[in-house]
Amino acid sequence: MTCRRLRRVFGVLSVLVIFAFAGLFGLTGSPVLNVTTAEAQTAGNVPGNWSGSLSDAEVWRAVRKGIKGRVSIPDKNAAQLVQSDGDSWRAVKNGPVSQFGGWLLLAMIVLLGLFYAFRGRIMIDGGPSGQTIERFNSLERMVHWLTATSFIVLALTGLNLLYGRYILMPILGQDLFAALTYYGKISHNYIAFSFMVGVVLMLVLWIKDNFPNQHDLKWIAQAGGLFTKGSHPPSKRFNAGQKFIFWWVVLAGISMSLSGLTLMFPFMLEPMAKFATMINLTGIGAGGELSQLQQTQVASIWHALVGLVFIAVIIGHIYIGSVGMEGAIEAVSTGQVDRTWAKNHHNLWVEEVDAEGAEQAEAQPAE
Repeated sequence: MTCRRLRRVFGVLSVLVIFAFAGLFGLTGSPVLNVTTAEAQTAGNVPGNWSGSLSDAEVWRAVRKGIKGRVSIPDKNAAQLVQSDGDSWRAVKNGPVSQFGGWLLLAMIVLLGLFYAFRGRIMIDGGPSGQTIERFNSLERMVHWLTATSFIVLALTGLNLLYGRYILMPILGQDLFAALTYYGKISHNYIAFSFMVGVVLMLVLWIKDNFPNQHDLKWIAQAGGLFTKGSHPPSKRFNAGQKFIFWWVVLAGISMSLSGLTLMFPFMLEPMAKFATMINLTGIGAGGELSQLQQTQVASIWHALVGLVFIAVIIGHIYIGSVGMEGAIEAVSTGQVDRTWAKNHHNLWVEEVDAEGAEQAEAQPAE
């Protein structure tokens, strides 16, 4: 009885081993289970001939573009095994965008250096008077520095993401650079919201003073007197150059915010859906309707491009508002500027302030 049972057990085990052996070789493409019937070749499903009747081009087209109806889950992009536009995105970002940004920032620094060498610092004509006038109140200064400091952090962390591995990583080493980039990216995401708030507050506070007027044309014609000593075209509270900075910060800030939100919340928010198609110069999507992933890729390129131009413009703004012009930095530090400086650069505004002060003095009842 015992021998008979043993023979049965070994017999069953032998059958199981044979089936397991056959199945293993079948799954790995062994000729054991290959079939080459005409029906299988027609269906394009031939284990021994992996593509069957399908050409290599058709197979790779299915891999890169996906096969409709093959995915039952909500994310239909799962049918696409390889997203070829990722190669285009990486090539544009690491190629033309990075090169453009590098040359732009270098050109701005060189131009400012040459301007300072030949023009020098723009001094107050006649020297400071010792009397001051309020240029910005405490709320306006707070909004300016909220936006400015937020932007500086965003600019530095953004430049690190774009150029850091080429410049900082060889100096700091991989471990320190990785930690710096990680925490920089976190700060970039969170501080972005303070920048958005600052842009909105700037728009509310200063939009009334930044609409174009007839004096702006004369200011532009004279280049603001930047290249001619003693020449100061008439201007109200903000001249044409400052108005350009204001509208650039507002419009570019809104654009950066929308593209940034698209990158922070991919597949959740689609503020770039239509805009991404309009600005798509990367070849992504081949001119058709962009998927959510393609929108994110276009938003990334746009975010980098606008950010680089933004940084270049603000470098010029920082120069003029600090070392480039005497008496300018006090406007956003103490809020008080020298009256002679104000008359040099914003004479019409000084007249308006003096007129308002005179009216208020007349309205005060005598004691």
